[in-house]
Amino acid sequence: MTAEIIAQGVYYQYAQDNNLALKDINFKIDKGEFVAIIGPNGSGKSTLAKLLNGIFVPTKGEIYVDGVNTASKEDIWKVRQKAGMVFQNPDNQIVATVVEEDVAFGPENLGIPPAEIRIRVREALEAVELTEYAHKAPHLLSGGQKQRVAIAGILAMKPQCIILDEPTAMLDPVGRKEVISTVKKLNREEGKTIVLITHFMDEAVQADRVFVMSNGQVVMEGTPRQVFTRVEKLKSIGLDVPQVTELSYQLRKAGIEIRPDLLTLEETVDCLCQLL
Repeated sequence: MTAEIIAQGVYYQYAQDNNLALKDINFKIDKGEFVAIIGPNGSGKSTLAKLLNGIFVPTKGEIYVDGVNTASKEDIWKVRQKAGMVFQNPDNQIVATVVEEDVAFGPENLGIPPAEIRIRVREALEAVELTEYAHKAPHLLSGGQKQRVAIAGILAMKPQCIILDEPTAMLDPVGRKEVISTVKKLNREEGKTIVLITHFMDEAVQADRVFVMSNGQVVMEGTPRQVFTRVEKLKSIGLDVPQVTELSYQLRKAGIEIRPDLLTLEETVDCLCQLL
């Protein structure tokens, strides 16, 4: 499978800082893959997200998005058409006073013909299940709905990949569920490549692969089961694990033989029932 995103020997240093924010980052993310990136505060997650979209350029090394080098000034709009970015605060991305006008903003700036824009806006709102809110004012929506409007605005530009930088950090549990459900739908049903930066472990377990960052480096990579069974390693770098994984870990420490790779409540219930 052709790689959607490739990072090769990537380093990044902020101008005002003597320390490297990112050090020797190397990975490949395939088309249609759902990757979650986790790590403690200051580990470099958001810096990496901005590099993937071409907002930042590597101090050293290279990042390619569908074969296009993000450091190429001539190709920067190609990069941003291929990889859309959704930020933590939806209010920072909403620019219009009507939902459908906000979703149309991106395609308009790309010079898309008006008839095509109308089709894209309709399809994008359908994808995030906000069609009935097309003529509403964004400030009247809930946090989760606003974030879905922001995602629709990215979708209308037809990216192959969507990078989400802690999109649920400012939302309540209902809003978080809305946004993650939308992200999973875009990945599973529309084949969008998803890169999700998150500090919620229950979101990361839903990805195909998880990258763990610490001190500017990717220190662990694998499927959610492979990563979250390494409870002591994750805790040593300041991360939690899913609640059911923590329960399994504590039970095993107490001498109860239970699977160490439990990720969901349903799996845990099944295992505990077999022990009774």
